[in-house]
Amino acid sequence: MRVLPTTLLVGAASAAAPPIQQILGAPQEQVETLAQQGTNAFSKPLQQLQDNFKTLSDEARQLWQEVSNYFPESMDHAPMLSLPKKHTRRPDAHWDHIVRGADVQNVWVTGAEGTKEREIGGKLETYDLRVKKVDPSSLGVDPDVKQYSGYLDDNENDKHLFYWFFESRNDPVNDPVVLWLNGGPGCSSLTGLFMELGPSSIDKNIKANYNPYSWNSNASVIFLDQPVNVGYSYSGSSVSDTVAAGKDVYALLSLFFKQFPQYAKQDFHIAGESYAGHYIPQFASEILSHKKRNINLKSVLIGNGLTDGLTQYEYYRPMACGDGGYPAVLDESSCRSMDNALPRCQQMIEACYNSESAWVCVPASIYCNNALLAPYQRTGQNVYDVRGKCEDSSNLCYKGMGYVSDYLNKEEVRKALGAEVESYDSCNFDINRNFLFHGDWMKPFHRLVPGLLEQIPVLIYAGDADFICNWLGNKAWTEALEWPGQSKYAATQLQDLVIEQNEHTGKKIGQVKSHGNFTFMRLYGGGHMVPMDQPESGLEFFNRWLGGEWF
Repeated sequence: MRVLPTTLLVGAASAAAPPIQQILGAPQEQVETLAQQGTNAFSKPLQQLQDNFKTLSDEARQLWQEVSNYFPESMDHAPMLSLPKKHTRRPDAHWDHIVRGADVQNVWVTGAEGTKEREIGGKLETYDLRVKKVDPSSLGVDPDVKQYSGYLDDNENDKHLFYWFFESRNDPVNDPVVLWLNGGPGCSSLTGLFMELGPSSIDKNIKANYNPYSWNSNASVIFLDQPVNVGYSYSGSSVSDTVAAGKDVYALLSLFFKQFPQYAKQDFHIAGESYAGHYIPQFASEILSHKKRNINLKSVLIGNGLTDGLTQYEYYRPMACGDGGYPAVLDESSCRSMDNALPRCQQMIEACYNSESAWVCVPASIYCNNALLAPYQRTGQNVYDVRGKCEDSSNLCYKGMGYVSDYLNKEEVRKALGAEVESYDSCNFDINRNFLFHGDWMKPFHRLVPGLLEQIPVLIYAGDADFICNWLGNKAWTEALEWPGQSKYAATQLQDLVIEQNEHTGKKIGQVKSHGNFTFMRLYGGGHMVPMDQPESGLEFFNRWLGGEWF
């Protein structure tokens, strides 16, 4: 049987992966298209791969050989193949506002010591922001709140990131602003909008339904399709690592808040899930690295994230084998097999952490995912929720994802939002593979978190029924993280988290521990997507976090 890879998506792993998701496997239609373009489409990336392979150290060569021996069919095809999305750029007259990064970059102010300095730091010259006011009545999505959509353009690198902004339903003049990011890498944040925490959901009739538990109940929210070639975003090139994606997000926020200074005055937070456990530490660090900025970053929230693989991969076996609060999914033989594979997996991840080289990190990803995740995947159980089977393998276990794609592919919806691509895809698995084969998957982004804790609060929350980024592993890495408050944080015991803000006051919804700027929450009965599974609990902890309860 072919061993299936793991794809962190909305963010997690596909429970019943179609061929498109197989590690190093290009979709057949993509292969045919490239063949029509001529042999250069294949030979160029393959030649680069072969040339780079010649420069490997003996240790790196041994890692690749070991993985190839264990999982030969995972190494069959070239990882570098990716096609741009078909699109038609709308004329400038279509947009209500266009903010030129070059104009923003040329605004100079007098500093504290009387010297001239740019009002906003960073390299923004090649970026533009296009803005269109959305007519909510044409979509039926939160018709009573102000909305904007558009694109961030990196003109130098032909990258175009789509965003959709919703004002707070409550008090947009004073309520905070939140950026929401789904994972993947390679999945649209509009999935989070319509399946989890946005103002509407999409039903089986492909109609929008009001969500009373939307996170814009007390905050304005930006949903961003990133990296490029995800959702409505597009590019002739690609982004294959988290660091590069962070530059784009900083530019987007800088230009957005320049156009809308009324929102720049509010507190700003970044929230996301799954592979956002990589994104958010890097994106927040990028923002905080600029002393001159118009982004009032106050905290970050990571839900069921992949952040520290070395610690987290140890907890796949316990979660699958009945030690995470739910019945075992695997039999004793499979559990022993995972135990036996763990030491080698951790050695490979440590090597990745030490070198941060793609040639060392990629074998670690392939070995560990096949050895520790594939046994669970082969059961057909939902990797996002240990309580049930995968209900729709073509839509990553959730029929609702198909409903969202159908809605966002409607011509009238794309027109109302100013979308420029010919089709919307909830996830782009080419992007997923590109990140994996650039070594991004296993890199130690948790090392950025201590620097964040010096300046802002960090919340790690986890639905306790998720397998792929489970609560056991997330709790463990927060306790293992080296920072000045580690010993006191690790010694702090979990306390009951109860509802305080509505008619269900006193209801236990999870557990929480907090010390200094670091907080961990376990949310009962939530899978990988907490706001979808437990909307009341999700809005409860979100509102209280933004209110500063654990700061």
